Amino acid sequence: MFDKIQTPAVLVDIDVAKRNIERFQAYADSHGLKVRPHIKTHKLPAIAEMQLDAGAVGITCQKISEAEAMVAGSDRLNDVLITYNILGDDKLAALVALARKVRLAVVADNATVIDGLSAAFADAGVTLDVFVECNTGADRCGVGSPEAAAEFASRIASAPGLHFAGLMTYPPVGGAAKVQTFMTEVKALIEAKSIAVPAITSGGSPDMMLAHLVPATTEFRPGTYVYNDRSLVARGVCSWDDCALTVLATVVSVPAPNRAIIDAGSKTLTSDLLGLTGYGHVLGRPDIAIDQLSEEHGRLRSEGDIGLKVGQRIRVVPNHACVVTNMVDGVHVFGEDRAPELWPVPARGKII
Repeated sequence: MFDKIQTPAVLVDIDVAKRNIERFQAYADSHGLKVRPHIKTHKLPAIAEMQLDAGAVGITCQKISEAEAMVAGSDRLNDVLITYNILGDDKLAALVALARKVRLAVVADNATVIDGLSAAFADAGVTLDVFVECNTGADRCGVGSPEAAAEFASRIASAPGLHFAGLMTYPPVGGAAKVQTFMTEVKALIEAKSIAVPAITSGGSPDMMLAHLVPATTEFRPGTYVYNDRSLVARGVCSWDDCALTVLATVVSVPAPNRAIIDAGSKTLTSDLLGLTGYGHVLGRPDIAIDQLSEEHGRLRSEGDIGLKVGQRIRVVPNHACVVTNMVDGVHVFGEDRAPELWPVPARGKII
């Protein structure tokens, strides 16, 4: 099936991706949870439409350029959340233009961002939804206390051009209890100010099947789940059969009985480890470790005879599927009854 594809190449089994989408959607539906998938993993309007078909309420993006590419690629992608602090005149102008096309929301965790958004939207003729981003243990962005989050909610609610949309977090793995405690407290503080909290949105594929343990949340934003990867297999979230994205590589050298070199290096598999040892899983060969990468070379080792030949092709499940997607201009999409077809990745690599 893949004989005519030049390597290294990124393959996507669309049947597996669809199954992954439907599996989580069914789980979320059973718990009354809305789904707003993060498109950073696939960056493909066609797959985002599959997520909408399954029941998603909209999409999540991390950059304005991602959102612009997705909206341009489908007239159905008209409800977008950008989960990033937006700063700078050029970005704010692009945000206003995008808000005139679709229902748009962003996040903020400081007064500078809130005031900048208000200045851009006060006379724009369109109101922007803004969530307060909350730090519930991941220690990335986010307001650190319920009291501070409530203060920012008030600031947004009174800011010209803005509408307070609710609370957002990206919690650490295993952080359900902290999320529930934080969100319950801040929601009460905000409502005591007579301000409604329309939505509470959380995310993270590693804990997605435990989202019901945080009843305070109304929405979940899984990303990696659509493809899955080695990191999620390692966490017990899925199996190798659930991994829709693989890297097709060719053995270009077998310089020793226990060592082989493939044409997929850090520019394809990426250098992400995510706490793992090695740089991917060779399907059907659990005895092989990808122990070293340079830009265009991947080194494979085994304890015994590696059993590979020059010219042989292998498929690798990467540690982190999201980064692999962003490394290529196109992915080869196939299915059980579908020959491989090259799909451009329109939302990759943009700066804004």
